Amino acid sequence: MNRLNRKVEYALMALRYMCGKVPGELTTAKEVVEATSCPFDATARVMQLMAQKGILKSEQGSHGGYTIVRDLSKTSFYDLIEMILGPLGIVKCVHAFNNCDMEGTCNIRSPIAELNARLIDFYKDLTILEILKVKERPNQEPREVLVPGIAGPVFNRNQ
Repeated sequence: MNRLNRKVEYALMALRYMCGKVPGELTTAKEVVEATSCPFDATARVMQLMAQKGILKSEQGSHGGYTIVRDLSKTSFYDLIEMILGPLGIVKCVHAFNNCDMEGTCNIRSPIAELNARLIDFYKDLTILEILKVKERPNQEPREVLVPGIAGPVFNRNQ
């Protein structure tokens, strides 16, 4: 129903890849594309747009690339959507500049505007970092592991 636009998907994939790097380390669009299999042109455009809007910093040159400069824990998902796609609207008529053929007879404009406002509030409360965070594995019972040279079992919670 409320589907993510591909450009937003590519932006999130690029940011997630970049979050796995050392802070300040440069990342090229080509590197993101090779790691994610996203299309090059669309990914490069989205990364340029994020640089223009201040999420990324671009460094030109043969050893150039992008680095994350904005705190993603303080940047809302709404901010990302709006910078890539413009104002969020689940239907055209929620924005004053878009008229609808059914404007005079529509009986759901007000409820749809309320739904749109609630979605915007939800997206504003959701940070990019919350979306990108790798979920921890559910708590597992520690497993007993015998390690040569150590008397007794060692409990390993990561296996």
